[in-house]
Amino acid sequence: MNQPTPAIVAQDAVRRLPRWALLVFCAAYVVAGFVGREPWKSADMTTLGYIFELAQGNSSWLSPTLAGVPPEFDALLPYWLGAWAMQLGGGWLPLDFAARIPFALLLVLTLVATWYGVYSLARSPGAQPVPFAFGGEALPTDYARAMADGGLLALVACLGLAQLSHETTPSLAQLAFTALTFYGLAAMPYRRALAGGATLAGLAGLALSGAPTLAMLFAAGGAVVTLLDPPADAEGQTHPMRWAAFIVVAALAVALLAWVLDAWRWRIGIVADGWQPRAQLRLIAWFTWPAWPLALWTLWRWRMRLVSRHVALPLWFAVVALASASTTSVSDRSLLLGLPAFATLAAFALPTFKRAVSALIDWFTLLFFSGCALVIWVVWISMMTGVPPKPAANVARLAPGFTPTFQLVAFIAALVGTIAWAWLVQWRAGRHRAAIWKSLVLPAGGMALCWLLVMTLWLPALDYARSYVPIVRTVQDHMKDGGCVEVFGLNRGQLAALRYHGRMELRNAGRTPQCPWLVVSQDYTALVPLNLGPGWETLATVRRPTDNNDNLHLFRRKGS
Repeated sequence: MNQPTPAIVAQDAVRRLPRWALLVFCAAYVVAGFVGREPWKSADMTTLGYIFELAQGNSSWLSPTLAGVPPEFDALLPYWLGAWAMQLGGGWLPLDFAARIPFALLLVLTLVATWYGVYSLARSPGAQPVPFAFGGEALPTDYARAMADGGLLALVACLGLAQLSHETTPSLAQLAFTALTFYGLAAMPYRRALAGGATLAGLAGLALSGAPTLAMLFAAGGAVVTLLDPPADAEGQTHPMRWAAFIVVAALAVALLAWVLDAWRWRIGIVADGWQPRAQLRLIAWFTWPAWPLALWTLWRWRMRLVSRHVALPLWFAVVALASASTTSVSDRSLLLGLPAFATLAAFALPTFKRAVSALIDWFTLLFFSGCALVIWVVWISMMTGVPPKPAANVARLAPGFTPTFQLVAFIAALVGTIAWAWLVQWRAGRHRAAIWKSLVLPAGGMALCWLLVMTLWLPALDYARSYVPIVRTVQDHMKDGGCVEVFGLNRGQLAALRYHGRMELRNAGRTPQCPWLVVSQDYTALVPLNLGPGWETLATVRRPTDNNDNLHLFRRKGS
């Protein structure tokens, strides 16, 4: 007898993942990376610089600039959110932390929208498991909830999500609004008002976050999927054209909004310079791990239902993200937008697994993440005690001048996370073996553990290596006072660091000196006499401790 679907799931396999455990797990993942660190180079620092300029009233809200330079990744809404938060919380919170709050909420939105998106797709008729002859198959609501838990775990497990989802950049806003659009399109047959609002908000958010082209592509695919796979209920059969029309109208309204705000000039390029297929494949392989092998398995096992809503919609989002990654110079940030779709496809592999495959995933995950956690602890112990000596020597070589310090709160958080990992491994090896989401518990838990350990035990070293604070403080020490500073050849991250950390008044250098100080990137130092005239004398070379290619040269105006 031919099975209508490849999913064979008993009611016992869709037991609920405890809500308190899921909430604590997600909260720990979100908080680690947003709290207690300095802005990092270069996209994180750059975005903060533009946010700071908006909050201080030094830039136009419709055309953000920093020292007269427009953003590299043009957007509006992410800068607005950060500037509003900085204005509201700047009086009682550090400015950089206040600016991070809306971005942390955007990550929360990503997780929530992905969960409900998978839940809605799992409720569709084509996604339901095989009915048993004498009953006992999973109930639709319980099945959808368990699949949503698996999809959320698959998203958190993706290696590429960790760093980019904890930066204050337009990429995180694009990820959140992509997930919101995905939920709206997935839930439209069931919660029409809420899903319609989510779709419209997600498309508009994408357009205002620098991705209007992707918004149009997502909407077009959603309309086609709605027409190809209408819901099975009698009432829903009469409305697929109406839903598709709504999606098209929403897309046209967003396109008009993007045109009014001149956002179409921020579209992605058609062909990326120097495209290298092997490098792209390597990026995709590690960035979307472990979701991509499961996604491929889903496409194979559900190959007879590729036009069904639960497969076609995430497949379209994933294809658009892959195409965008191959046509832009920031492939990783474009690929980030496909992670909710990859996680969804990975979730639908779970009801088709055999026990041997689940065991293989568990053993590989256990060994890999336990080994990573052990390395992080060993390096930290070496930094604190000097034993074993080699890891500490490597840190000293990579970050000369860094002095390790013991931080009690970070140590306690890392210790609690490690104990929780040990408990999770014991839990996975013991009871609850029938839960459908069991194969993704260890990958998600291991990824969250390693991220937590890095952002606690290694955070001081990472701040020293990736923050602009040391180099800005050195520049200030040489200048003795701040005030007006001319700049020449600096990148956006360096401009943002001098403006935010140094509170310097930046002006683009010209033939006629306007300020007593001049800061030049090392790559442009030889051009100073030729381009700016002989009115400057070299004062100091400010070296970045961890990057010889990021040094600055400080000049003083002659006679000042």
